[in-house]
Amino acid sequence: MGDGEVLFNRSMRKFFIFIVSVLWAVSVNAQPDTDKLNEIAERGRLLAEYDTAAWQATDAVKALLPQEGVVKRYIALKIEEDWAVVFGHLDEQKKRFLIYYEVTKSDSGQYTQVKIFDSPKEDTDFYRRAAKAIELALAKFNKGKERNRPYNVALLPFIEGKWLVYFYPAPIQGNVWPLGGDVRYLVSENGQRILGKRIMHKTILEGLPEDNVVSGFHTAVMDDIPEDTDVLHVLARKPSIPEYISTRKYMYRIDVDGTIKYLGLTKEVLGE
Repeated sequence: MGDGEVLFNRSMRKFFIFIVSVLWAVSVNAQPDTDKLNEIAERGRLLAEYDTAAWQATDAVKALLPQEGVVKRYIALKIEEDWAVVFGHLDEQKKRFLIYYEVTKSDSGQYTQVKIFDSPKEDTDFYRRAAKAIELALAKFNKGKERNRPYNVALLPFIEGKWLVYFYPAPIQGNVWPLGGDVRYLVSENGQRILGKRIMHKTILEGLPEDNVVSGFHTAVMDDIPEDTDVLHVLARKPSIPEYISTRKYMYRIDVDGTIKYLGLTKEVLGE
């Protein structure tokens, strides 16, 4: 009986080791979720559209020399294929968002068509909630920190009415496209609670322009998947070139249309 127990335990131990080895091999060789990569690519494309609409609209409104204190916030909303960008601020009770300017795409294809409201247009739904979400996330983003460079903010509607609020560094030099130092917050539908925070990159890479560069490359340490702002970076950068991303496990390429392609295990693509 004792010998039988010893043989049984040895057998089980070998079986256990075999199972662990199989699971380890499956885990190591598993590919990233294609649906998840497609979702990242789509959010990155929306961010790039938002970014373009916002800066073109901001330049158009600035040219009108708006009264000081009137424009404290811009918010972009995609309507069918194009965007509308509104400028204004929350009232003191934060019950209304007061819109003084609305910018849409002009015949030139840029966001320069400005509609001026002599009496501010009042919104108590989408823009009010969006503005509250931005203010809440901005307070969290700035808490206890001094930043020596300007940041852009973008907001995308998310599932179940929630918001994704992004902060990423703005260019401070012509033809230089910074990447990194960016954060994304998940905010509740009413804009009153932060439900999650994702640090997408830590350090900021300025991406100094160089002649005859055919692609970019950076390593990612925060996760084993690309970030929404990686796609934004590729789509915003000029001239348009793809970006290769190396994570601890995987290699990717983001093409100039925002598509994320999985290239294989990092150790196999780059070598041990």
